[in-house]
Amino acid sequence: MLARHSLAWLTPAGWREAEAASDRDCRDAITRWRQADWPTIVRRRDADAGDEQCAVGLALPPDPASGYKKRIALQASLVHVDKVLPPLAMEEAIAEAPSPWREPLAELARTARSAGMTLRVYGSLALQTLTGQAYLTASSDIDVLCYPVTREQLTVMLGFLQATAAHVPLDGEIVFPSGQAVAWKEWLAAENGPTGVRVLVKEWDGVYLAKLSELHDTLERK
Repeated sequence: MLARHSLAWLTPAGWREAEAASDRDCRDAITRWRQADWPTIVRRRDADAGDEQCAVGLALPPDPASGYKKRIALQASLVHVDKVLPPLAMEEAIAEAPSPWREPLAELARTARSAGMTLRVYGSLALQTLTGQAYLTASSDIDVLCYPVTREQLTVMLGFLQATAAHVPLDGEIVFPSGQAVAWKEWLAAENGPTGVRVLVKEWDGVYLAKLSELHDTLERK
């Protein structure tokens, strides 16, 4: 299933297509990515993209001097997407996290499992795990994806995300069963804000503002 942050491997034809449409100064990086057989990351679809196209991208490790991380946006035809997998489960990436963060992250992953969910990661921690290159820096966040199905799961995980953020620089999103995603910090701020406040919702093909109640309604009641 295509969703933001999914891992997508392209066929040789898909790489040729993506490279041909890219800027020339990106092609060496794209060639290296292809040769290493690293996945691209599914991103939000461009406004002018057709239904038969998939928007993907890759991000290079931060420059050691400036910290700048070059991001390369690519397009490929859906027929040239060879394989798609969900983002990495948190347990698969913990070993790459700085040692002081590993136990809090492991406890967070265990808590999610006990609540019936799998936490997943994207961003620097995921890329470092997938490629073996150095992405994490002193200023990095750990980007977490949380997939609640019930209102109880949402409440439990928001509490544990907030608690873990006291020890680890957590960021990331809540992804609802409909595929709609909201930054979990923004959700918590909205819960404590004025009645009727709206949050920014991200989907594969766009962004919009919605009330918390609209997203709550996509979750099961227990």
